Amino acid sequence: MAGSVLGAGLQLQQPALWPATVYACAGAVSIAVLWLMGQQRQRVGRANWPLALMLGALMGFALAGARAAVYAEGALDPALEGRDLQVLGVVAQMPQRGEGALRFRLEVESARWAGQAQDAEPRELRRWPATISLGWYAENTGLWGRPAPSVTQFDKPPETPRPPAALHAGERWRMTVRLKAPHGNLNPHGFDQELWLWEQGVQATGYVRTGARDVAPERIGGTWQHPVERAREAVRDAVFARVADRRLAGVIAALVTGDQSAIDRADWDIFRATGVAHLMSISGLHITMFAWLAAAFVGALWRRSARCMLWWPAPHAALVGGVLLATLYAVFSGWGVPSQRTVCMLATVALLRLTGRRWPAPNLWLAACAVVVALDPWALMQAGFWLSFIAVGVLFATDSGAPREGRTGAAARLLHMFREQWVVTLALAPLGLLLFQQVSLVGLVANAVAIPWVTLVVTPLAMLGVLVPPLWHAAAWAVQALALLLQWLAGWPFATVSTGAPPGWLALCGVAGGVLLAMRLPPSVRALGLPLLLPVLLWQPARPAAGEFGLLAADIGQGNAVLVRTAGHSLLYDTGPRYSLESDAGHRVLVPLLRALDERLDTLVLSHRDADHTGGAAAVLAMQPQARLRSSIEPSHPLQALRPSQRCEAGQQWEWDGVHFEFLHPLPADYETAGKPNAISCVLRISNGHAVALLAGDIERDQESALLRREASLPVHLLLVPHHGSKTSSTAALLDAARPRIAVVQAGYRNRFGHPADEVMQRYRERGIAVVDSAHCGAMWWHSRAPDAWRCERSTAQRYWHHRVP
Repeated sequence: MAGSVLGAGLQLQQPALWPATVYACAGAVSIAVLWLMGQQRQRVGRANWPLALMLGALMGFALAGARAAVYAEGALDPALEGRDLQVLGVVAQMPQRGEGALRFRLEVESARWAGQAQDAEPRELRRWPATISLGWYAENTGLWGRPAPSVTQFDKPPETPRPPAALHAGERWRMTVRLKAPHGNLNPHGFDQELWLWEQGVQATGYVRTGARDVAPERIGGTWQHPVERAREAVRDAVFARVADRRLAGVIAALVTGDQSAIDRADWDIFRATGVAHLMSISGLHITMFAWLAAAFVGALWRRSARCMLWWPAPHAALVGGVLLATLYAVFSGWGVPSQRTVCMLATVALLRLTGRRWPAPNLWLAACAVVVALDPWALMQAGFWLSFIAVGVLFATDSGAPREGRTGAAARLLHMFREQWVVTLALAPLGLLLFQQVSLVGLVANAVAIPWVTLVVTPLAMLGVLVPPLWHAAAWAVQALALLLQWLAGWPFATVSTGAPPGWLALCGVAGGVLLAMRLPPSVRALGLPLLLPVLLWQPARPAAGEFGLLAADIGQGNAVLVRTAGHSLLYDTGPRYSLESDAGHRVLVPLLRALDERLDTLVLSHRDADHTGGAAAVLAMQPQARLRSSIEPSHPLQALRPSQRCEAGQQWEWDGVHFEFLHPLPADYETAGKPNAISCVLRISNGHAVALLAGDIERDQESALLRREASLPVHLLLVPHHGSKTSSTAALLDAARPRIAVVQAGYRNRFGHPADEVMQRYRERGIAVVDSAHCGAMWWHSRAPDAWRCERSTAQRYWHHRVP
């Protein structure tokens, strides 16, 4: 068991896949040898357990690799990227509705080139991805293939977006789409979206084309496919129709249907700050709790029948009933990957217990883990796996089946359940610190109230509301009462503590310390967990030496976000784009990145007002209350209400730790004559005497000419390419004057603007300038002590599921 888990973990470290036949042969050899060892068990004995471990690892390696190789065969053909296709398919999941957008998953039944006659033989299109994720965007939002008016995160579009057509799970639709390979942002310690899409079976992403020249999407009719998804959608919509307050309705819908996107982002921030986020989604701990409650209910009913008791023991019936009801709950809540893992764990443990054998807790734990990893090897790369696995392992290891001897009755069982939840909270706290670099100091208090309240009051009311809808109002009142308490706790000083992401060996120490504190051991042994946690709490990420500086160009898609670090100070230049009306680079990328690096920003520079530079500013400012804001945004800009901004002007300069910072543009007069925001982009030069970096924002050729008139010689080592490589920037005169060795392009993969332009890149190539773009590189590290070198996250952290840009 341990060998198969180890082998799967090793296979997940492969940067590229081998042919499927290699994995098949390796698996066949391991199975054959293990079978022979089983036949010769008396002769082999226990001395050859290392060989058995190696063979088990080989089998786990081969099984994970073979599945990955088969799945990779269905990847999107690069020839189909960026071209209009007409697809026919069935909506496979309940759609996610946002403000001006509809997102859904489509199981493709057929595909052809757009504009081709329906009765014609498909031309050149021999294969297509089986499952695709699509966005259907309303007009006037700027979220799809047509530019919209320049708006900030806080502005409203000039016209009310027309929502997409009604679309439901199980329906068959024909529509014109534009696809691209699954490509996500890749940052250190960040969320791996490409792995998540791989695990979900999504082989392409894209959007629905609804332009004047496109054939309008057509509903072909309903089907009998995906009835559970249709039922979930009906329940979710009924909750929102019944409960007026959308924030309360979102929590209820999430608890019943597993639709976590229904919860408001601000509420998620409060839940994480108070350590109760695991209760507001269908997590492993949630399903485990439901299984125990269901088992208690089934056992109580079973004991009321003498005939049932004679036919099958009540403990066995309770165990099977709890697992079956938990499975039904997991299926109705979306059958997400965390739910699948937890059900597999519960079913494995239940099966082993039903055999009547008293397996040691470690054996039960490893058996459950082996089954889960065999079904989903990529779970080993997900934080949710470790959270749910350790939570379930702690609960089973502490024997949560019944209260201690001598204590009976409902009150004793309730107290016992509270104790186990308290133990789980303690066990998961250090793990949360390691995985998310944040732990709630008020979490124990919040969970002491929230766990019984959500488990025994909110969730039952929310689920019974499916049968008796007025109960959703009672559930909403219960959620509101809890929200008031959580808001109060989240407002406490030092409600959360954050640390930088430690190296692997420190992470192992922290996990070991958390396990020791949670297990039933003598106090003297449990106390050893405290010193094991100290290295994690005291860890400080390395910083540049005095007189040096480093840059991290974050992978945020179409936009700019560059972190500049000296020995004792930090500056963030721009905050990336707004991805949708509900999501931005601040929450999704920059806040987790700054927390993992344990950064305390001294200054935030927003080069100009465009949304691809200020999209994540509100989230960053909320996380960094001490940061000073410098920008060219206008006095009436909504960000000024969050943090008053000092206007950037040419000539402003300061020094940190022997590193010189200076604004080169704009001039004070430029604010009066600029016709668009790009003209007053803040241009920042950073130097330390032997290395120079220039962050140029979105200046265009006129601003480049004006800059060169003031700075006749502008040599730099690293240049943040102006305007993401647009045709309007990077003139030959600028490149000749700057003579950069490295040019960094922060632009989204297959972005709608065509950045960087081919003719611009040709100018860089002609001058021998190395161009590093975020689509190929991911996040890029650069340091002044080695100004000719750089490091790409996609190279150092390359795995076979990561998209390789041609």
